[in-house]
Amino acid sequence: MTTPETTPGTSATTTQSRMSAGTRSTLIGAIFLMATSAIGPGFITQTTAFTVELGAAFAFAILVSILVDIALQLNVWRVIGVSGMRAQELGNRVLPGLGFVMAALLLVGGFVFNVGNVAGAGLGTDAMLGLDPTIGGALSAAIAIGIFLSKKAGLAIDRVVLVLGAVMIVLTTYIAITSGPPMGDVLRGTVEIQDGTGLATTTLIGGTVGGYIVYAGAHRLLDSGVQGTDRLREITRGSVTGIIVTGVMRVILFLAILGVVTQGFELDPENQAADAFQAAAGEVGLRVFGIVLWAAAITSVIGASYTTVSFITSRTRTSDAVRTGLVVAFIALTTGIFVVAGAAPTTLLIFAGAFNGLLLPIGIGVMMFVAWFRRDLLGGYRYPKWLVSLGTAAWLVTVYLAWTSVGPVFDLF
Repeated sequence: MTTPETTPGTSATTTQSRMSAGTRSTLIGAIFLMATSAIGPGFITQTTAFTVELGAAFAFAILVSILVDIALQLNVWRVIGVSGMRAQELGNRVLPGLGFVMAALLLVGGFVFNVGNVAGAGLGTDAMLGLDPTIGGALSAAIAIGIFLSKKAGLAIDRVVLVLGAVMIVLTTYIAITSGPPMGDVLRGTVEIQDGTGLATTTLIGGTVGGYIVYAGAHRLLDSGVQGTDRLREITRGSVTGIIVTGVMRVILFLAILGVVTQGFELDPENQAADAFQAAAGEVGLRVFGIVLWAAAITSVIGASYTTVSFITSRTRTSDAVRTGLVVAFIALTTGIFVVAGAAPTTLLIFAGAFNGLLLPIGIGVMMFVAWFRRDLLGGYRYPKWLVSLGTAAWLVTVYLAWTSVGPVFDLF
């Protein structure tokens, strides 16, 4: 990414203004890359299922999960941003070889989940246009590849995830207004703990910051040159805002589904979200669902591909051409598996979930270790004790998530 330079006839103030505008654009892109990576097909299915099961009580789980996610993201973005190193590079500096283990876990999980993302894009085109899901998924993958092959790929990624993220929020807000959720019950639900909210909370945390998602925005910011203690303000703002954007989408989707459920509609267990959107706004609602699902899926394809490749390449030793080639190959291979299988294999998704669950405490553990004990990797920066303590408490939640994610794998045998 080029840096603006002062040219004859251009004032320093003008140059600084341009740099500020560039930083703002990069920061917004990183925020929405993280947020839209979290808002994938699984996010929509997960939120819908828990809303149907828990009703207004699900509000408590959403609130707690957002607070924990903020604690995690604050620390991950700060450690990566101040150190100027990607997560796996920090892992190798903490314990030689650990970064390679982190990269391997993320590669497996990201690869399999990207099959699910492509499948989600196919289902989105089906609901939106009546297009065969296999064809829709393949076309969506081709669009994602085109974005990465564009001359200004970084700028294209930032703008695409921003626009599609805004589209998802606006359209889902329309459905939420149409469905008329009981806001009084929602407000009471935010402070009432009921059976099932504990499982919902831990599941939401894993779905929002699990696997590659927690590193997506931080790596994007780092690759754009935003690093060091003098950029802490942007780094902190980006980490919090990314989670808030994700939380806003979660809340709006929850309200949209809740309004339908409280009116007594029976949703098809195989396609609850689509049924809810259609119940709220008829045929228009179904098309809106298709757009939202497609936007969620293709932005997750972009986020998963970008972040996974960032774990197996070097910022300094890997050329742009090689990185782009790896991203294209990653998308093409995952799309090929979807086209052949016709869907994301459930067994593989469970395995990928376990890998993501294992990566989360390892990666967060590395960040916390660096924050507590490795000031040398942070350029001598004195890490705030309150922040690292908050992050450590949130890390314990990820350890629990890892323990619960391994169980389903053994159930397969």
